[in-house]
This record gives sequence, C-alpha cells and structure tokens, in this order.
Amino acid sequence: MVVLAASICTKGGKAVISRQFREMPRARIEGLLASFPKLTSTGQQHTTIETEHVRYVYQPLDELYMVLITNRQSNILQDIDTLHLFARVVSDICRSNDERDILKNSFELLSAFDEIVSLGYRENVNLAQVKSIIEMESHEEKIQEIIAKVEQEAKEELKRRAKQLEMQKKEMLKRGGGSLGGTSFGSSFAQSISRPPSYNEPQVQTTFEENIRSSFSSSPTPTSSKAKGMQLGRKQKGSDLFEAVKNEVGFEENTEKPNARVTSISKVQVESVHFAIMEKISLQANRDGGLENLEVKGDLELTISDPNLTKIKMSVRAVDDGTVQLKTHPNVDKKLFSSDSIIVLKNPAKGFPVNQPLGVLRWRYITKDDTMIPLSINCWPSSSGDGTCDVNIEYELESDEREFKDVLITIPLPSGGNPTVGEVDGNYEVNRQTRTLDWQLPIIDASNKQGSLEFSIAGDDVDAFFPVGVSFVSEKTFCDIDVLEVTLIDTGAPVTYSKEKILTAEEYNVM
Repeated sequence: MVVLAASICTKGGKAVISRQFREMPRARIEGLLASFPKLTSTGQQHTTIETEHVRYVYQPLDELYMVLITNRQSNILQDIDTLHLFARVVSDICRSNDERDILKNSFELLSAFDEIVSLGYRENVNLAQVKSIIEMESHEEKIQEIIAKVEQEAKEELKRRAKQLEMQKKEMLKRGGGSLGGTSFGSSFAQSISRPPSYNEPQVQTTFEENIRSSFSSSPTPTSSKAKGMQLGRKQKGSDLFEAVKNEVGFEENTEKPNARVTSISKVQVESVHFAIMEKISLQANRDGGLENLEVKGDLELTISDPNLTKIKMSVRAVDDGTVQLKTHPNVDKKLFSSDSIIVLKNPAKGFPVNQPLGVLRWRYITKDDTMIPLSINCWPSSSGDGTCDVNIEYELESDEREFKDVLITIPLPSGGNPTVGEVDGNYEVNRQTRTLDWQLPIIDASNKQGSLEFSIAGDDVDAFFPVGVSFVSEKTFCDIDVLEVTLIDTGAPVTYSKEKILTAEEYNVM
C-alpha cells in the first residue's frame, strides 16, 4: 500500500490538519480534499471512494472526517486497518473530535501520524507502541524538575530562617542591644532572599551560598561611631560570618557540580553555519549478558546565524543500507538525498531559516544483535550464607573506537545496612536518598577497557541489585552519519562550518 496523505477535514472539505507522505503540492491536497465531500453519497454508508487517480478511505469523526488518500493499487484491507489506527490515535490524543481540539493537539497528532506511516508505507506498530513513542519520558527533564523542587524547598527554608534572624534582631534592639556590627544584617539577608527580581534588569542565576555571601559584602557601613553596640573584630571577615550563619541555619554546601557532565565535552568554535549531531541510545540487556533491545535515535540539527549563508547544500555521509532508518525534513529534496546524500531544500530560492535550529535529518537504528552492545555491564551478586551478599560488578568496552565520559553506573541496594567496598576502579558514592551505590568513572576508552568494583552488604536477595543503570556522554556517535561538505547553491563556493557530536544514554539498563 502507498498512503499519499492522511488528513482530518470538515464535511465541507476544508483541511484541519494534513500530513503528506509523498511529494505533493499543497494545492493538490487541498483540491483533493475539497472534491471529497462531493463524491460522498448522502444517506449511504461507505468507507472508500475511488476516482480516476486516487482512492479515499475515510471514517467519520463526529462533525469531521478522518481521510486517507492512497493510490488505487494499494491493498484496500490494509488501508482500512491503517485508517482505524489513525482514528484510534486521534480519539486517544484528543478529548473531543471537534476542530478546536484537533488544532490544539496538532503537533502530537502529526508526530503520531509520522510513526504510523513512513514515506507512504505502514509501519508495523500498534496504538500502544505509538503512545509509548510520542510520550517518551526524558531523564534529563526529570532531573531538572527534581533540582528545581529542591532549590524551591531550600529557598523557602532560607526565608524562614531569615525571618527568625530578623525577629531575633528586633528582640535585641528592644532589650537595648545594638545590631550586629551596626549593620542591618537581618534585613539585607532577607532582601537578598525574598526580594523579587526586576523585569527591567537582566537576571543571573546564582547559588544560595552566593546570595548569603552577598548579603554580608553589600551591607552598609555604620553611619555613626556612637552606640555601636556589639562589634565584631577586624579579623572577622564576611566569609567567616557566612560560615557562622551557615552552621546556625543548617545550610549544607553542595559539593557536586550540577553541570559537571557538560564540562567534559569539549567546546567547539561555533561558525555562522553550525551542525549539532545528537544521538540518544536506549538499551536493555539481561543479567546473563544477552541483548534484549538496542535503539538509537539521532538528529542532525542545522543553525545558521548569517543571513547571507541560508542558500546552501550539504553533502552528508548517511548510507541507507536498510539497517538505519533515515527521515529528512519535509522541505528537503528527498530524491536528491536518496540518490546523492545531499541535503538541500526542495525550493532552494527560499533558503534555510536564520537563528533558528532546524532538524534536517533524523535516523533510527534498532537491533537485538549482542555484538552491537557498546559497553557491557556484568553484575554478579552471590549470597555468602551468613546473611550478607558479595557483589562483583564489571564493565568492558566492546570496541576500541568507542569512548565514554562521565560514566555513572548505578547499582540498587537492599534496604538496611551499608555496603563495604573492597577493590574499585574509579570512584564510588553511596546515595542514601535513592538507596544506590553510584560507581563513577571519568572516562572509559581503549586505555581502560575493563574495570571492576566489589562490595558486600547485609541481605540475601540477589534480585535486589537489579536493574543496574548506566549513564554517560560521548563525542563519538553510534551511527556513522556525518557532514562532509557545505557549499553555496549559487556559486558552489565552500562554506566554513562547525559541528559538534554528542551521544547520551537515555535509558541503559541491565535487568
């Protein structure tokens, strides 16, 4: 079957949303949809209509129609089955089948349409798989939400402590004592925490420690030498004051750098034409070393900052050999890409957008071949017979060409008791909040392909140490897709460009 387009239209033939899977002018689609209501018979129930060139397969959605436009040679039974899947996806995403709700959820609907049909051909997916794909959760987003929640709680706690200090200061003044060193410590401290930002000034995000330190360094000096009250010595600096208040408030200094994972990736000099080659790998392996599933999703993102360099074409290395599924942006010339691996707009006169990142190419790789595992993790827990477990966990880099940075291997721990770590390559930390042992390795490459960690802990449940999670970043992508050359369309002159590559582990688990 070949699906030319999937559309939701009104009973008058007006397109609400439409997704073309083959190259067709917009006017052609609008004309086909406009003529569709005229072909339907009033009072009769049909699911298909054939014309001289195309076939309509449709289903009512209350006051709208779900319409598939296919060629006449397609299998009618497969067409109807695909139509029903489209209709179920629309009903699942939208609360009601009215035009307003369809437009509100148009982005999710079009994304789901792309997962059902690719280049005109039906993908082997069902409704549950489509929902799983479009509702993919982001590990990084969860981390940011947790960080924001913790920061908000800490900010509220600091406000409460600041109010207590302010009240203590007022009590001291009532009793006849002066303020701390003649300074308005409490008020300046409270203002540094609770004062709302001005929307006319650029805001810079600072840590809580910096806020407290600034409250001391920016406190006004005494205006009068009389009635100074309790004075601090000259040797007592603002930093010492901060240490004293930090202990009283119970402020814990965060020694972990939140952006440490980013700093290990080398920065590139960004040119006027910049490419970001980003991949996310998801892997599930069993504890015996076998591969359950491996999936890599990649994006080639183009950003142009110079308006004079928008009309360009890119030569890329992206071989469609059947193992990697490739998809170009709808405005890219697909025929030229398929034949010569060149990315250029179908209408070169328009040019690419300026200062707006644009994903020009997407790819996906799926396999269950054990030999494609990039980093093997083996966890061997064994009960010692005295109420404790001995755990040996190893990693092995399967290819010398791979390189992973900021590797974090997370091993769940049973409740109760603390692990006693023996030999370890790298560093480790016991995370008491998540109840995990975090094994940290700055880099894994050909120079340290293998490593191990051993520990013992109270408990005899060997299943409690799974699933083992792995996270990392790499500047070497999994799929061999790259930008080779960029030239101007008009003159053929080469264009200087920059590119960065990054591979991240989205969900890498040993079950």
